[in-house]
Amino acid sequence: MNPQNMPDLIRILPEVVLTITGVLIMLFDAALPATNNRRSLGWLGAVGVTAALWSSLIQLNLPPGTAFYRTVQTDPFSVFFHVLICGIVLASILLSLDALPANQHHRGEYFALMVLGAVGMCLMTSAVELLVVFIALEISSISTYILAGFRKHTGTGPEAAIKYFLLGSFATGFLLYGVALTFGATGTTQINDIAAHIPAASSQLVLAAFALLMVGVLFKVSAAPFHVWTPDVYQGAPSPVVALMSTAPKAAAFALLIRLLYSSFPVLQPVWQPMLWIVAVLSMTVGNLAALRQKNVKRMLAYSSIAHAGYLLAAFAGLGINAIASASFYVAAYAAMNVGIFAVLSIAAGPDEKLSVIEDFRGFLFRAPLLGTLLIFFLASLIGIPFTAGFFGKFYSFATAIHGGAVWLGIIGLLNSGVAAAYYLGFAVKVAQPPAAGSAKLPAPELGVAVGLSLALATTATLVLGIAPTRFLSAAQSGATSFLPPVISDSVKPSTDVPDLSKVRWVR
Repeated sequence: MNPQNMPDLIRILPEVVLTITGVLIMLFDAALPATNNRRSLGWLGAVGVTAALWSSLIQLNLPPGTAFYRTVQTDPFSVFFHVLICGIVLASILLSLDALPANQHHRGEYFALMVLGAVGMCLMTSAVELLVVFIALEISSISTYILAGFRKHTGTGPEAAIKYFLLGSFATGFLLYGVALTFGATGTTQINDIAAHIPAASSQLVLAAFALLMVGVLFKVSAAPFHVWTPDVYQGAPSPVVALMSTAPKAAAFALLIRLLYSSFPVLQPVWQPMLWIVAVLSMTVGNLAALRQKNVKRMLAYSSIAHAGYLLAAFAGLGINAIASASFYVAAYAAMNVGIFAVLSIAAGPDEKLSVIEDFRGFLFRAPLLGTLLIFFLASLIGIPFTAGFFGKFYSFATAIHGGAVWLGIIGLLNSGVAAAYYLGFAVKVAQPPAAGSAKLPAPELGVAVGLSLALATTATLVLGIAPTRFLSAAQSGATSFLPPVISDSVKPSTDVPDLSKVRWVR
């Protein structure tokens, strides 16, 4: 191998490790006897994702810079999201080892799709070329489309996959048209170069390109009014898949959103700041009001995820590194508690997901004290009760919005949090109620080693982010500062000087 290519490979080392892992899973799956239950392939995937996580941390020793003709960029921001996505995928694979039936068909492909989907998600967070963003988005989306319909023996599984595929393809078309218009208006698709070409471009064409790009990105984060796919997909997909698709692809999409807003279109801040203000209010209000009426647990959590997208978008009403750091921290907090709650639901409902409505969970705390306690704990974090990740996630997001001048947005967010407490607490109360008289006594679900590790990861992350969030917020702020210095090209030696953030002036 040419030694001159090594720095480029190191800058995409997590993606390389994940790709090799996915290919090995497919090769071993084809070589193993048909009678083998493929559980070992899940452990292989977990080991590979763990190696990708550590390789992401290795990149912290590299100076910020680009590779492969300035199409990908390694900086603390990309490393933050690489570690987060790898952690989510690791927890989801561990959860799937015990939550899926041992004799499930195509189990090897399932683990391969999870790992290869992570390649696209990680690449999306570090891509600084819109065409590479599109390729990464497709790698991630195709994997999740297939995983959403993995329960093909049910009616809701194929329905979820078809709806997700059709609407997702439509939204991807908007994104691709946005890329084409961006190139037509500015003459470039380099994310870091677009801003420099906007003053000489047609303002109408730039606004049209920006609007189309936003449609594609906001669809991926299930923000209103691009949220209609979410409840049906969450209901039909397996719970371990929902744990993955409700967090990791959204983390990648939010990372892309941050890069577009603060690297490509900072001069359009007077346009996108009030636009995201409105989208945040719509997402919070529509998500919470719809969740109040839900009886199905997964549909309730789907509308809850729409509301949380609104809470996160509220941070963009702030300015500078505070908005970026608050949004990044909220992504990590939401990922921890959402993976945790779907892990509990996966084990409680079993492979066939027999417990689907809220009433089915009555007395669950008495049937499985540990899992019932964890379920209530994750619900408390989703509410935003102190000493949980959800509290500091909302606190930083709303505080950033208020400091940015969006006081009413912060107030609306607090009111919506109160509305959300109604259905979260209603579910928690049902879990803690004694079983109904005369009801059939169900056996306590078994807690395997793999799902135990998954729950331990989610619980620890939720507690640490709620009790000692400073270190993680510092990591998020370090990633946010990646947007302040000039972008470093392949031919420029990176500087180790730390910019004086107090002298940075942001366009209002």
